[in-house]
Amino acid sequence: MKKDILLVTLNSSYPHSSFGLRYLMANLEELQDRAEIVEFTIQREPRDIAEALLRQKPKIIGLGVYIWNAQESLELVSLLKRISPETIVVLGGPEVSHESETNPICQIADFTIKGEADFLFYDFCKNYLVNGVLPENKIVSGILPDIKKIKTPYGLYTDEDIQNRVIYVEVSRGCPYRCEYCLSSLDKAVRNFELTEFLQEMEKLMERGARQFKFIDRTFNLSPTTCTTILQFFLDRIHLGLFLHFEMVPDRLPVEIRDLIKKFPPGALQFEIGIQTWNADVARLVSRRNDYEKVKDNFRFLSAETGVHTHADLIAGLPGEDLESFGKGFDTLAELRPHEIQVGILKRLKGAPISRHDKEWEMVYSTYPPFQILRTKNMDFDTLQKMNRFSKYWDLYANSGVFKRFVNTLRERSQSRTDQSFFWEFFAFNEFLTARYAQSFGISQLSLFETAYVYLKEHLGWSQDDAKALILEDYYATGKTDLPKFLKDYSQKKKHGLEDDKGDKSNIPKRQQRHLAGKTDSFS
Repeated sequence: MKKDILLVTLNSSYPHSSFGLRYLMANLEELQDRAEIVEFTIQREPRDIAEALLRQKPKIIGLGVYIWNAQESLELVSLLKRISPETIVVLGGPEVSHESETNPICQIADFTIKGEADFLFYDFCKNYLVNGVLPENKIVSGILPDIKKIKTPYGLYTDEDIQNRVIYVEVSRGCPYRCEYCLSSLDKAVRNFELTEFLQEMEKLMERGARQFKFIDRTFNLSPTTCTTILQFFLDRIHLGLFLHFEMVPDRLPVEIRDLIKKFPPGALQFEIGIQTWNADVARLVSRRNDYEKVKDNFRFLSAETGVHTHADLIAGLPGEDLESFGKGFDTLAELRPHEIQVGILKRLKGAPISRHDKEWEMVYSTYPPFQILRTKNMDFDTLQKMNRFSKYWDLYANSGVFKRFVNTLRERSQSRTDQSFFWEFFAFNEFLTARYAQSFGISQLSLFETAYVYLKEHLGWSQDDAKALILEDYYATGKTDLPKFLKDYSQKKKHGLEDDKGDKSNIPKRQQRHLAGKTDSFS
């Protein structure tokens, strides 16, 4: 059935669902029956997307634009306006909410709604479809919506979404911190949804079979009262086999929160903990506040006393930080044993205050999405290229959980170095990988296994038998039994600790299961 309003976005991959589009749909009031959510992925050919959309002959196409789909969205909008200029294209989303006037996609589209569009998009559609009136200006903005009046979108998750996709939820919007690399630094306050109604919606989702929830609140543990209420709600239903993801303030873990999270089974909770830098001077420069001693204490507690899966973030390329400083911070964090360390490369988000440092710290960014830093006063282009590869290879080997024995071998080896640096030990492996592979993507897992074997044997001087024995431990732990050619002539066929997991019904994602299988072996 053809619809007048198509709510569209290009997700990074199929498992991701668009939370923003569902909010817009939920708040379309009487126009909801005239609208449809249509989601694609960035892998889809823009011509095919344009064809699918225009086939429905919509009057309005609302397009959500984000940093991960900005380039593809630009191509799509260009096609739509060339093929069907009479179709009104309205943009929204963080990538077009700042510096809109100079953004090429905003110039091509008919209108751009800046900021939270829960009510603004409804007003736009009603004025056009009912009254035949369009805004005078291409850029539309308004006051922040009253969060208590926003209709939540949880009923719009389909059964297919619940079965196959990430279920995003939020109990608050905004952030009280002013970290200059983040768009949330522009928020003036944290606004909260009504908690009782929120928990009722979570109950309905669980009744429909939802078992994994990803909270997008920037500071979930900001209010201990709200945090503990939500944790207790899910703990009371933990027998359903739940997996919950939260973004946590690193230095804020009071005793009431600690007491609750200790009660959750291993792997049921995942905390994303943004450290970003361990250099106090750099942190002050970008207005990042952390009590580092409290952060260390919280990590030690999480590692020693809970089954929480921890995912910690660092950013390479911040103003004032060089490679040696970043390496020290990485080592400090590695000693605290998070299960994953996400090494991110600084991006220049439109509107983020980080741009004030451009001149002093010689910050040069790519002009194309995702707008990564290319060089700074302290890190040249060559160094940042190496860190780009470090980030990718660290994710493939350490964060994946597939190469636990190999990565821990590098960790142990780092202790014999003069600097005892795990960062520089892995950096040496990163240089080896760079010489071996022309690019850091599209590498098969089998090739990664063989490369680890070659590194042990040829670069570290291990015997063939010892190298194969170690690699076999990681290889068999994946559940594979068919030996690759480079391991076939090895006589030791024993599967080290391999258990048959057929019929496993856990709702904990496989990646987190691998980390928690051996609690002492983090980063793998």
